[in-house]
Amino acid sequence: MDTLKVRDAKDVEEVVRAAIANEQPLEIIGHGSKRGIGHAMATNAVLDLSALNAVTSYEPNELIITLQAGAPLADVLALIDTKNQQFAFEPVNTAPLLGTSALGTIGGMIAAGLAGPRRIRAGGARDHLLGAHAVSGFGDCFKTGGKVVKNVTGYDLCKLLAGSWGTLSVMTEVTLKVMPKPEAERTLLLRGLDDAAANKAMTAALGSPFDVSGAAHLPKSAFRAKTDGLGDLAGQDEALTVLRLEGITASAAHRANSLRELLTPFGTATLIEDAASAALWATIRDVLPFAASGALGAWPVWRIVCPPASGAALGSQLARETGGDVIYDWGGGLIWAALPPKGDAHAPAVRMRANAVGGHATLIRAAEDVRREVDVFHPQAPGIAALSERVRASFDPKAVLNRGRLSRGAVA
Repeated sequence: MDTLKVRDAKDVEEVVRAAIANEQPLEIIGHGSKRGIGHAMATNAVLDLSALNAVTSYEPNELIITLQAGAPLADVLALIDTKNQQFAFEPVNTAPLLGTSALGTIGGMIAAGLAGPRRIRAGGARDHLLGAHAVSGFGDCFKTGGKVVKNVTGYDLCKLLAGSWGTLSVMTEVTLKVMPKPEAERTLLLRGLDDAAANKAMTAALGSPFDVSGAAHLPKSAFRAKTDGLGDLAGQDEALTVLRLEGITASAAHRANSLRELLTPFGTATLIEDAASAALWATIRDVLPFAASGALGAWPVWRIVCPPASGAALGSQLARETGGDVIYDWGGGLIWAALPPKGDAHAPAVRMRANAVGGHATLIRAAEDVRREVDVFHPQAPGIAALSERVRASFDPKAVLNRGRLSRGAVA
């Protein structure tokens, strides 16, 4: 396979134009940390952006950072941490789940658009992308957005690029919002709730005036061991429901006490603080109980998004029918499901359940032979699929960018 390592945006333009002329589709990578997500691509040429790794500008006082797309995410997180800042949407580190070593790049973070527990309050990656420079499938550079939080444009390309998995353009530089880290965080823990009761507790907490920034539930599990990052917080036979509050110390402590009183009907909540709380939420964000190195490492993993009120019923039914294991985030609106190995990764059952409640499911981890037989991304309704294809063709008419990643039998 040919690997084309570019040095700047001009190189990217030239590579894309050559690909168009030769009708040679390109696989776009930064560190390649998420190559295992999606379908095998119809290409034998790789466009490697890892050398585009500079921080163009960082203005902590303005809460803005501009970076080249190949900038290593780990380095960027370390940089903004020195100013006590963060990406509020909590980008998911897929490395433990996929069994890769690299945390990935800024471009990959935006292209995947996977947000962590704070998404319920802070929004997703797309809501923090202020601007981008990119090269379209025509081989032309374009710029969208800018360095301001409010930017009025006729066509919000930033929203399209986030979560497009590299199928619309090759991002070369992005401008992102950063936010101050909270002074303190407190997490309340409820033990022993079943999925339905946990769903009610999370709904009550999220509907309260106490500004909850994380609501998750880990059902009791025969598979979970202490090596999954939970430490001694929960034994394998104990369900754990967790609710996070953040802010200045006095406020976080006061709200935690008030929320504990509100949750009394669900049991007596215990409290963990700061470092212990952060470690717990990193475990949930990165789905460490389903890590590739753990007991369920060979199992396919689905990411199911649905209305929070439907989450408990969907997840518990799926676990019961398949013998699998689930974790709930976003107050029940996000379900991570590790299901026993099967040729179709239980896709019919997963999709039927998701469709029934108006949700959608993505197969995040599965062997390549399974991904050849199953739609990794949720099949769209005919009208939406036609619109999506028109949008894609308006950016990349020859389908030279990540051809085939999003759908089986994609345009050749």
